[in-house]
Parts: sequence; C-alpha cells; structure tokens
Amino acid sequence: MKDRRRLQPASPDGVSAVPTLLHLSDLHFGKPFLPEVAEAVLTQSRELQPDVVVVSGDLTQRARDEQFRQAARYLERFQAPVAVTPGNHDVPFYRFWERFLAPYRHYRRHISADVNTVTDVAGLVIVALNSSRRLTLTNGRIRRSQLDFASRAFTDAADGTVRIVVTHHHLAPPPDFEGGNVMPFARRALKRFTRLNVDLILAGHMHRSYIGSSLDFFPGELQRRGIVIVQCGTTTSSRGRGRERYRNTFNLVSVDETTIHVVHHAWIAEMSRFLPISEHRFPRDARQYLDDTAEAIRSRADD
Repeated sequence: MKDRRRLQPASPDGVSAVPTLLHLSDLHFGKPFLPEVAEAVLTQSRELQPDVVVVSGDLTQRARDEQFRQAARYLERFQAPVAVTPGNHDVPFYRFWERFLAPYRHYRRHISADVNTVTDVAGLVIVALNSSRRLTLTNGRIRRSQLDFASRAFTDAADGTVRIVVTHHHLAPPPDFEGGNVMPFARRALKRFTRLNVDLILAGHMHRSYIGSSLDFFPGELQRRGIVIVQCGTTTSSRGRGRERYRNTFNLVSVDETTIHVVHHAWIAEMSRFLPISEHRFPRDARQYLDDTAEAIRSRADD
C-alpha cells in the first residue's frame, strides 16, 4: 500500500469545510472475508467522498503474506487517503517463531513500514497506535512510549485541528458486557488522551459497535473531559458477534467547530448496501462548559 500520510488538504484553502472520515474495521482477508460486502464499501465510499478512510485493525485472518497482499490491493482502491493500524489477527497465530522474531514482517512489507503513524489531512490529526502484541493472542495494550509518541504528534498539531486516536483494541467495554475486557492500563491511556485534548478515539476488535463517551465507563478524575469513543464492528467479514452476529457495519464521522457527528451504518443484504441505522451528536465545546463549572465549584470552595 502506498504511504499516504501527510497528504494534501481536501480543499484549496487548506482545510475541508467539514472534515469527514469513513471508519472501517476488522476486514479479515482470508476465509471469513465477504467480497460482495467489501465491493459495496468501495462503491459507497465513492458516493460519500470522505477526506480519509480509517481502518482500525485486523486486516487479515491469519497474517499470511497473500492475505496482506490482498488487503493492500483493496486499500489502494479507495480514492481517499487511508490511515490504518494492525490488529491481533495481523500477527501470526500458529507460526510461533515468526510471531516472536518478526511479527509484523508481512504488514510492514505490504501495508506500512511503521506500526505507529500520524496522518494529517483536512484539519484532522490522526494518531494510529499499534495495540497488538506478540506475547498476547487476543488482548493488547498501549505502552508509555506510544503515549509519548501521541503527545509529540498532538503537540506539533496546529490550533483548531481535530485530534483523533486509532487503536485496534477497545478502551471501552463491549455494549453487551459479554467478554472482551478493555485493554490493560486503559485508564492510564485515557488520562493521557484527556490531557492532550483528544476529541475522538476509533477502535474495533469486539466485532460489535459502540458509540458513546469515555465518561460512560471512566468517571472520577476524568469526568471533566469526556472523549467520544467510536467502535466499529466487522466491516467485511462473517465474524460479527453479539447483537451484530452475521452483521457488518461502518461509521461515517464528520467534525466541525462545534459538533462531532457519527452516522452508524449496517449492511442490508436485501438491498446490497449499507444504510444508516443510528445517528449520534456530541458537542465539542461541552468540555469548556464542564471546565467552567468545575472552576466555579473550586472557587466557591476556596471562599
């Protein structure tokens, strides 16, 4: 796949009026992959014309060279730049020596030389962090060094840019609370992202969707600055779980100065296309309200 990071902005004046991203996840090239659904995603992407496509991991089913080759060819067909991160299925499962000695060999060859990346396009700064690990088969984690990587990327970002983090593993529990514990040290990561004024976190892994706020699960010291969390089910495979069993989904996210707008789409086989099934709006400036309230409470306490 071509290196599409730091591409030109979407409009001549430098920034798209309303930046839009298409969020896909868990493609699973291999036996579970659904070619018809994948073609529909490409068709609808051309209709929706997002500024960037984000794929939050698990491009392959078994991390084989040919599966990565197929995934790379597929991603090349999108007209927008693509930001991607590896998932646990993108690390060899049964090939133990390869798993320990060169776990991202095929990923680096076909998808990206780097597993932690920064994409800056259309007023969006997208930091993709590799949460997969060679020593764990399913769960993942984000190291302190990766949090420092994100800090440097967002410190360099221009004022007013939309700050987005992408991981494969989820920082919020699944919506049905059945299995799928959050990453170890999820609270530590969210605390850092909160201090960095991250607007949005995109993830996958659970094969079912969730759209909400970090405040739904991690209040306490984080209650002043909730981060919008958008998790995608499997977009192009037969591995949906829970309420999305045998379903496929993607999210269309647009962000302006005041609002994060998420339209959740599901595959409707009878119509051979994805249709919107829910919409979610989050005020970006709500943080300022909460900050002002907290400051007023502290001032009254000091009097």
